[in-house]
Amino acid sequence: MLKREPAWEQKIAEYVMENKENFYRLAYSYVQNKEDALDIVQDSIQKAMRSKTLMDDKAIKSWFYKIIVNTSLDFLRRRKKVTVVDDTTLQLQGVNDHYEDIDLQRALNELSPDYRSVIVLRYFEDLKIEEVAEILELNISTIKTRIYKGLKLLRFQMEDMNLEEAKQNG
Repeated sequence: MLKREPAWEQKIAEYVMENKENFYRLAYSYVQNKEDALDIVQDSIQKAMRSKTLMDDKAIKSWFYKIIVNTSLDFLRRRKKVTVVDDTTLQLQGVNDHYEDIDLQRALNELSPDYRSVIVLRYFEDLKIEEVAEILELNISTIKTRIYKGLKLLRFQMEDMNLEEAKQNG
């Protein structure tokens, strides 16, 4: 275990500052609210500072992502809040989100958290399958299966949205 000393807090602080946009974006992908996402990142930082679970400082990336994911899921469980945010709401809130394709965002929101988590971590956060498995504490074959099924569900939802849009415009 790493000793908790000023260098430890400094290392966490530097890592968080270097990657704060990624952590915010990940939290936002779960809660769809600017203030809640910021709260999740702040809570995650506090948890990281108090934690004694990091065995190897080379694993800080997956360790901190795991904290963000778990804090986001805990938040959703507490609030039972899963919402689809429309484009107007995003513009009113001034959110300049990384996921600019609102149809994709809506389709992602319709996925169960199991599928949404693996897709967001793998493709939007650009993590390796091994890192996603470590963060979600699942084996690699489960992650691969969820990615495959999640992408398939996402494709069907996007096609359904396109058909729906075509009907409304046609």
